[in-house]
Order: sequence, then C-alpha cells, then structure tokens
Amino acid sequence: MAVFDFKKEYKELYLPGSKPYIIDVPKMRFIMVDGKGNPNTSESYKEAVEILYGLSYSIKMSKKSGNQPEGYFDYVVPSLEGLWWFEDDYFDGNVIDRKDEFVWIMMIRQPEFVTQEVFETAKEVLSKKKPGLDISRARLEDFTEGLCAQVMHIGPYDDEGPTVAVLEEYIESQGYRTEMSGMRQHHEIYISDPRRTAPEKLKTVIRHPIVKV
Repeated sequence: MAVFDFKKEYKELYLPGSKPYIIDVPKMRFIMVDGKGNPNTSESYKEAVEILYGLSYSIKMSKKSGNQPEGYFDYVVPSLEGLWWFEDDYFDGNVIDRKDEFVWIMMIRQPEFVTQEVFETAKEVLSKKKPGLDISRARLEDFTEGLCAQVMHIGPYDDEGPTVAVLEEYIESQGYRTEMSGMRQHHEIYISDPRRTAPEKLKTVIRHPIVKV
C-alpha cells in the first residue's frame, strides 16, 4: 500500500511554480511551537524544531509501539513550516540585520487522526526519549489560513526579498492586498532539507494572506 504524501496529494498547497497564484487554504491540524529570535543562532529555535520533528515521528512510528491511533494510515511526515513577523513592523522579505527581532511559530502538519489524546501520548513517549526537551512548549492546533497568494522561492533564505516583491506585485495586480494579523502572517514552507540541499537549490513556498481591496 502506497505511503500517503501530503506534498504529492495536495500539490496546489505545497508545490507552486515560479508564477504566483491565489489559493484558499483550508483548515489543517498542526503541532506548533512559538518563539522569538534569530533561527540561525537561537537555542530556542533549535529546540523548537527538535520538538516538532520528535513529536511528529513519535506519532508516525506509533504503529510499531502498540499505540497505533484509530484511523491511522502510513504517511510521509510533512514539511517544516514557519510563520514569521516583527512585533512592530510589516514583513517585506528584507530581514538582513533584523533576524534577532523575529517572532515566529514553527509547525508541522498532522493527519486528521491526530487527536489531543494521540498528541499527549506522543509527548509522553518523546519526554522519555529526550527528557531535556521542554515539550510543554508544543501545542496541537487547527489553523484555517484562508485566502492567500503563494509562490515558490528557489535559492537561499536570505535572497527571498525579490521573490516576495514579485508576490506582492501579483497580489496588487489581482485587486487584493496583503493583510497580516493574528496567525495570518508571512508563511514559509520548507520543501527542501537545508542539510542535504545546496543553498541555490533550496525550495521554499512563500505564502501571504490577502483580502480583496
């Protein structure tokens, strides 16, 4: 039986091309961790990512531990995602020298069978494996992003500015404007693994929330 891959099944969400388009993003379930600071240097960020992957793989591998949830199906753990903003400024893609000011929510999508009970079981499993992690930082939450425009950025994360500019020009040309508030923020989905991919080949979905003008 084929392993379910969210990226392949929902290409419109995860595999846009180089031309922006508008999409209505449905409700999805995520494990989330909040934080602040530079992702390149922050221990908080490093721990957040470790927690997210640790919990996600604990749930995926539950089939081998006797704790398989009701409705379980085999799947590829989805990509890491991040919501990014500054507390006092609009995010325009130009972040050089401002990374210490970042506020972020890192998250990984979960299958619908991941209930609060399944999540709590995964936390117990991970806390035994890695007692030094502050797993209390993680939460399970449904997020409905709604109407957005998105595009694929190819290249280093620090070079996203021009891609964001193209996205913003497209949004305006279609009679919309970007409106960031609450959890509807500058959104990045990391399709490539930076540990295994050359910086110039990194693929990152960039998604902005929009409203009609």
